[in-house]
Amino acid sequence: MSGQQSGETAMPPLAVMLALTVFLLFSVLDANAKWLVGLGYATFFVVWVRFALQAVVLFVVYRGWRNRRLWQMNRPFYQVLRGLSLPSMTFFNFLALRHLQLDETVSVLLASPIFVAALAGPFLGEWAGPRRWAAILVGFVGVLIVVRPGTDAFTLPVVFIILSMLSNVAYFLLTRKLAGHETPESLIFYSCFFAVFLFAPFGLPEARLPQSLAEYLAFAAVGLSGMIGHMLLIRTSRLVETAKIAPFIYSQAIWMVAIGYLFYGDVPDVWTFVGMLVICAAGLYLMYRERQTRKAVA
Repeated sequence: MSGQQSGETAMPPLAVMLALTVFLLFSVLDANAKWLVGLGYATFFVVWVRFALQAVVLFVVYRGWRNRRLWQMNRPFYQVLRGLSLPSMTFFNFLALRHLQLDETVSVLLASPIFVAALAGPFLGEWAGPRRWAAILVGFVGVLIVVRPGTDAFTLPVVFIILSMLSNVAYFLLTRKLAGHETPESLIFYSCFFAVFLFAPFGLPEARLPQSLAEYLAFAAVGLSGMIGHMLLIRTSRLVETAKIAPFIYSQAIWMVAIGYLFYGDVPDVWTFVGMLVICAAGLYLMYRERQTRKAVA
């Protein structure tokens, strides 16, 4: 009886605050990137700054000049693929943010866990059952409601955010594949290390200095909020199991809608709002089924 109760304990307040802060920071990253590309900064340059700042800070924090765990690669092929998937996700996301509202981009990106569940079978051998497949299909319908293919709403920026979401799915799948084989330090470092070299030839020729303190702060937010968010996510994972953290990803929808309204005056249209609700509901149900399956196995 006591063992059952322990499995149902609520998240400690600190873990709840950290989880909410993680996805607030990811929203701050996107909001500042949208502002900078809207000012005319090249997307390649903004992406390069985002990862260059993170790489430098991580190199110092983890003492990369003597920490061998930071450079360790046991599966280099998958490490490189993973190291390219996150910058690809960021690049396509920033391209989309130049034209789309924050709520529109996050609505599609929140479908990532649904597509991860669909592809985990062929890539990881984690096959979904009929109930989870039903939730996957419902989530896909939610994506279709948001992007509305065949209508005037389905524009090139929408294609960019779909590519961003698929890159994010690849990042999640490769992270799960490498989790038991690579050090945590190398996983967080290589996700930005490759991006620095990948985007340097395209971003640096278009570089220009910020013109105001606000722009300097925006670049700092783009570079540091993602890194701090990932580090806090690791900290939260040490307090509670991942299954309890996962539902908080959908709090990002609230953060993005709020920031979009307060700073850009954006309000989700009816279709985006409905699609977002469908995607969130399907994703939460998938997480619930995964938790129930783990309990049954335990």
